[in-house]
Amino acid sequence: MEQVTNSPEETRELGRKLGAQARPGQVYCLDGDLGVGKTVLAQGFAEGLGIEEPVNSPTFTILQQYEDGRFPLYHFDVYRIGDVSEMDEIGYEDCFYGDGVCLIEWAQQITEILPDDAIHIYIGKELEHGFDCRRIRVEGLE
Repeated sequence: MEQVTNSPEETRELGRKLGAQARPGQVYCLDGDLGVGKTVLAQGFAEGLGIEEPVNSPTFTILQQYEDGRFPLYHFDVYRIGDVSEMDEIGYEDCFYGDGVCLIEWAQQITEILPDDAIHIYIGKELEHGFDCRRIRVEGLE
């Protein structure tokens, strides 16, 4: 699936739709350059799960857990991971294979530990169509 969004609100709405159809045990990998809208999409995703508290990118904590939705959301930002072994210290397996859904920003940093059935979301800027234009590609979603 591929979609073009023309505003942060449209990107957030796509995230909301993805979150609304998410199921426990799924791992969503979210990749794109800095400032492309990964966190905006993640905020919509959380809304789609019924999470009402503010969602921010957990850049310095690496993992933020949200428990107040339909099921838990494990929101990772692995931008600052120096070595994939750091994920063991966080206990990533409990999240990847638990009763919630994972959303991983900068997932390309940890490809060797991602489940084979992970869903990949790629966000790219389309500046020739406007500053807020994004092309979003989703792979691996049934």
